[in-house]
Amino acid sequence: MTLVAGVDSSTQSCKVVVRDLETGAAVRSGRAAHPDGTEVDPAAWWDALLSAIADAGGLDDVEAVSIAGQQHGMVALDAEGRVIRDALLWNDTRSAQAALDLIEEAGAEALAQGTGSVPVASFTSTKLRWLRDAEPDNAQRVAAVALPHDWLTWRLLGYGPEADSPSGPVLEALTTDRSDASGTGYYDAVRDRYDRGMIELALGHDVVLPRVLGPGDRAGRTVAGLPGVPEGLVVGAGAGDNAGAALGLGASAGDVVVSIGTSGTVFAVSETPTHDASGTVAGFASASGEYLPLIATLNAARILDRIAALLGVDHDGLGALALDAEPGADGLVLVPYFAGERTPNLPDATASLIGMTLASTTRENLARAAVEGLLCSLADGLAAVQAQGVVAERLLLIGGAALNPAVQAVAAQVFAEPVVVPAPQEYVAAGAAAQAAWALSGRRPEWPVPDVASPAPDHRPQILEQYRAAATRAR
Repeated sequence: MTLVAGVDSSTQSCKVVVRDLETGAAVRSGRAAHPDGTEVDPAAWWDALLSAIADAGGLDDVEAVSIAGQQHGMVALDAEGRVIRDALLWNDTRSAQAALDLIEEAGAEALAQGTGSVPVASFTSTKLRWLRDAEPDNAQRVAAVALPHDWLTWRLLGYGPEADSPSGPVLEALTTDRSDASGTGYYDAVRDRYDRGMIELALGHDVVLPRVLGPGDRAGRTVAGLPGVPEGLVVGAGAGDNAGAALGLGASAGDVVVSIGTSGTVFAVSETPTHDASGTVAGFASASGEYLPLIATLNAARILDRIAALLGVDHDGLGALALDAEPGADGLVLVPYFAGERTPNLPDATASLIGMTLASTTRENLARAAVEGLLCSLADGLAAVQAQGVVAERLLLIGGAALNPAVQAVAAQVFAEPVVVPAPQEYVAAGAAAQAAWALSGRRPEWPVPDVASPAPDHRPQILEQYRAAATRAR
């Protein structure tokens, strides 16, 4: 049996999954926690990676590894390979004004055409601009900029500050991949090149940027002298988290992934790029050579958390109540902007409950309105992706909430496209393992992904129509 390993270095934790190269079967896994906060010393990621590897039983019998990680984070390095300051994560919003400044200076249309996306506070370019404005001394020291998975791959290959690494601070050895690079705000995935002018506009000077690898390329091999990491492992290109999940799902053109986490994402594998000057749809790249247009919502599973707590039930109880109500909840609509919203871009919005009458205001209808509000918000995101010319042939519904029978049933009513619920697993780590297999064997693996549910199509367009009317009133 030939084994490969995939790593998911997410905001909350590091997860390592070891899989069989031929079948994709999971053999063992491990995990370690990351610190809380929106800025983190990258050394904590490295420590967590080593701990997660140990928790997974080590990599002595593994032949290749690849790392997928949280997208957008800024790791600024000096000329000696030292981290200049704590990395700013994707969810650090202090660069919101910097994003507006870059849009004003470069123009939304030019940015969309040049890099596929109009930057928001999560993008690396905006964090570099914030650094230039808020910490000019640190900004002047920046010699190279890496993303979280880039930096971890670099360390895994033995590079880093002289005192901490066997290979030394070779900045030119940094690597990345198209998917993660496409979320920086200064990489053009269509032409496969960095926009050096955008780097200078953001940071004030040019720097070393990671070499962009193809989907099945090798970043290198591990070296002797790394604690807990055997020498000679093939190291894959790595990926951004959403692209890693799409690869782990085996998604291809025509597939749209609807992910219900604390926040929500809708992303599609597309053979053609998108350039949305409105900034609603980010024109990212996939980890398999195509494109990955994506929207994000700030409110997803937390909607169910809040309403379940209000009703004094758990998620199963909320689902049971929702299934006892009629589609449309007798006109009761929850517009679920509890934490503001990103799609649509309403950062100061609040949630609204509309259509309350003596007849409609029941526990069952409130539970139903929560599930419908969650899915209708994501359906609006899907519509924005489709407006960019993306064809959706089936929807892959993932995340813990996707296992709720009410979410499955209502999804089949809200979405016109067929809905499939894949078996739950660590799909980002699975995608990284697929990259490792690809780098080792020279071919993309075709690992089976079992489904746990395929709800019968039951499209009820009036649910989304009712929601959109209420959302318009609530703004």
